[in-house]
Order: sequence, then C-alpha cells, then structure tokens
Amino acid sequence: MTAEDLLRLNIQDKRSELVRGQLIVREPAGFAHGVVAARIGRRLSEFVDSRSLGLVFAAETGFTLARNPDTVRAPDAGFVRRERVPDPLPRGYAPMAPDLVVEVLSPDDRPGEVLAKVSDWLRAGTALVWVVDPIRRSARVYRADGTESYVSEHESLAGEDLLPGFSLPMASIL
Repeated sequence: MTAEDLLRLNIQDKRSELVRGQLIVREPAGFAHGVVAARIGRRLSEFVDSRSLGLVFAAETGFTLARNPDTVRAPDAGFVRRERVPDPLPRGYAPMAPDLVVEVLSPDDRPGEVLAKVSDWLRAGTALVWVVDPIRRSARVYRADGTESYVSEHESLAGEDLLPGFSLPMASIL
C-alpha cells in the first residue's frame, strides 16, 4: 500500500497508519488520551503562535516518513519550525517529519510498537519526541542525538534547543 492509497482509503471511526507498506488500523483513543493530547497541543500552540515560530499540528495529522515501501505516521501533536513549513501547504500528507512529535500512550499501546514509532520519527529527522504516559503520570523524551530522559509528574517537559523557553509542567496536562 502507498501513502496515496491510505489517503483515499478513509476508514471510518478508526486510527490508521502505514508502516513499511502495511496498513495498521487501531481503535480510537480513549477519553483521557484525548484530554492529555489536547492540553499539550493547546499549550504548544499558544507558545508557538505568540512567537510566530511555525505550525503546531493536531492529532492524527499524517506525515510521509519513507517511500518504497511507504510509511505514514500520525503523532498526537507535532510542531514544524517556520522555515520548514511547505508553501503551499500539502493537501495530503506532508513528505517530511515534524521537528517535535508528541505521542500520548493509550492503554492498548505495546512498548515495542511505541519504540518502533519513536525510531521511525527520529530516523526521518524529528529532533525531539515526547512520549507521555497518562497512567504512569510521566514521560520519556527521545532526542535525535540518541539521548533520552525521564520526566516525572513533578517535572516539566522542555522545548530545549528547538523551542527555547518552552516549559510544560507535567502536572498541568495530566
């Protein structure tokens, strides 16, 4: 299957991605997942928009990360720096990776699948991936340089070099 096939498929009431040409279909995320993802997206948008830094993307915006076979991933939130925003905006999936990706874990997420997703993002050029775990009230931060860190519910996610000055207390999103 190709990215173009996935775009035309339109599976109702499901989340779908394309991983190395294989269709992955999942149930919609749960209520708590949606609340956490929306809170993160809102805080990112407020910061990015107030400084004209680029664009923040809502959940399930697809990005083509690889071709032949195609991989289309959709983060729960994402950010692309202003200088990397395509002009005009693509009507389908953007052929790029966001600079920042946010993945909010759902109860049915498997650790190996989450790590594969993180790997896909980083290989495609994402600088920073936040994996937020609402159940454990924590997050893992993965960076393009191969480092990672743990963020507890008493700490904050940071924009680091990508979004200097951005700080998101975990307690404010959980």
